[in-house]
Amino acid sequence: MAAPKLIVFDLDFTLWDCGGTWCDCLTSPFRSSGGRVLDRRNQHVTFYPDVLSVLDFCDAQSMPIALASRTEQPAWARELLDLLAATHRFAFAEIYPSSKVKHFSALRDATGLEHESMLFFDDEMRNITEVSRLGVTSVLVEEGMSMELFRKGLSQHSGSSDASRAEG
Repeated sequence: MAAPKLIVFDLDFTLWDCGGTWCDCLTSPFRSSGGRVLDRRNQHVTFYPDVLSVLDFCDAQSMPIALASRTEQPAWARELLDLLAATHRFAFAEIYPSSKVKHFSALRDATGLEHESMLFFDDEMRNITEVSRLGVTSVLVEEGMSMELFRKGLSQHSGSSDASRAEG
């Protein structure tokens, strides 16, 4: 199988850490101060250390990237992406409370790409399981996105068979 045609990331505990909680458990308003993004209680929101390198790699390889997040506060997630100066990095963003199956159906419709050509990273096994059933190569992110895990996902996608798409 060829390289993925779309790389899809979850947000909470996959691309960013919101002080050990989900972004919808933060307290708005949010602000950028001294290069840091903080909520009203000074909870720090930051990308995991390798995330910008992963996004840079995708850009350099002309790999389109998307988001699929089930947050209860989509406006907050979008605001945090803006404050982290990352909104422009994602060609597609499905950010709303729903199942990841709905997110991936919307991504398929928006891109015209089949699920089998997508690679997905998420920290929740239930999402990995349901998205894998669609034919998406799915990788469990246990300690935040890293370049090593990203490369593993690329390798898994290029060598994946229909019988083994989920990685845990």
